[in-house]
Amino acid sequence: MKTTFFTLAAALAVREVAAHATFQDLWVNGVDQGQQCVRLPQSNSPLQDVTSNNIRCNANIGAVSGRCAVAAGDTVSIEMHQQGGDRGCGSEAIGGAHYGPVHAYLSKVSDARTADGSSGFFKIFANTWAPAKNGAADNDYWGTKELNNCCGKMDVTIPSDIPAGDYLLRAEVIALHVASGLNGAQFYVSCYQITVSGGGSASPATVTFPGAYKNTDPGIYIDIHNSISTYIDPGPTVYAGGVSRAPLASGCTGYAAKETPTKSVVQPTIYTPGQDVHDDDDREDIHAPADNAENYDDDVQGCYDQRWWWIMLRGQVCSVWRDWLDRLHDLRFWIYLHRQRVLLPVFTFLVESVAPLGDFK
Repeated sequence: MKTTFFTLAAALAVREVAAHATFQDLWVNGVDQGQQCVRLPQSNSPLQDVTSNNIRCNANIGAVSGRCAVAAGDTVSIEMHQQGGDRGCGSEAIGGAHYGPVHAYLSKVSDARTADGSSGFFKIFANTWAPAKNGAADNDYWGTKELNNCCGKMDVTIPSDIPAGDYLLRAEVIALHVASGLNGAQFYVSCYQITVSGGGSASPATVTFPGAYKNTDPGIYIDIHNSISTYIDPGPTVYAGGVSRAPLASGCTGYAAKETPTKSVVQPTIYTPGQDVHDDDDREDIHAPADNAENYDDDVQGCYDQRWWWIMLRGQVCSVWRDWLDRLHDLRFWIYLHRQRVLLPVFTFLVESVAPLGDFK
């Protein structure tokens, strides 16, 4: 029985890790830029604390040397996948029924290679929700479903009237599958460093992160396992020069429909034994740029002892453990499993595995 339990738990954990994802690559007008200008997150695990500085650009590996050149009015495609370096279309970009909106923000900065994300952001893109009129909101159309249909890519137009210069392009998914519990929404965020040419003199109103979201916002604290009549997108409204739209019911269009990766993959940073990356909120990481002063470890504080081999696994083991603890106490999660016809097979499997143990002849 013990073996069966741990086998099942391991299988569920592996599935949950696979469901997590990161924005990893960028395209400009259909041309693959790879990972040269993205601040890669340290793991594919989500953020859940909207008051943390990590909500700006995630707990990333730090600013990179590259900047992607973009003209005002160009179309960039942000690209997400579950595992680092996997640009294939064989699996969903973000699996595990992680349904929710897809956003893009811009922040005007003096130098994208050194910016810490504390300056104001304005929303330029939102692909949120549309009703399918088929019961629970799980069955509705969501931005992440379109992302999955497009092999992890989604087109975002850079407003034509913004000033030339450096920007942080903040890509975001908000997964709502366990958002019926406070602080249950999961944020998947990456920042790209771009340099915009051309443009105009527009000065969009901005918001700051943290501060733009509250954990009680109706688009963040929501039960999507029941039917909903509307969805209130969290944060600011999309800037007038940007795009706000409903998800496609199927397929994808634009550059995202035809882009084929050509760039090689940048290998993730590997921490060495003895390297201390566990930081408090009020001090900077001596091993990373100032914009990475907060570490993802804050989100899983107390989950593990500080060992180098735990550092390698922190974004996987700790987040999976917390996700499942959050889910197990939520009755609506069990209802969701029942609707997905998962609960009965699992229960049957456990009964059939335990039953032979009762025969002590």
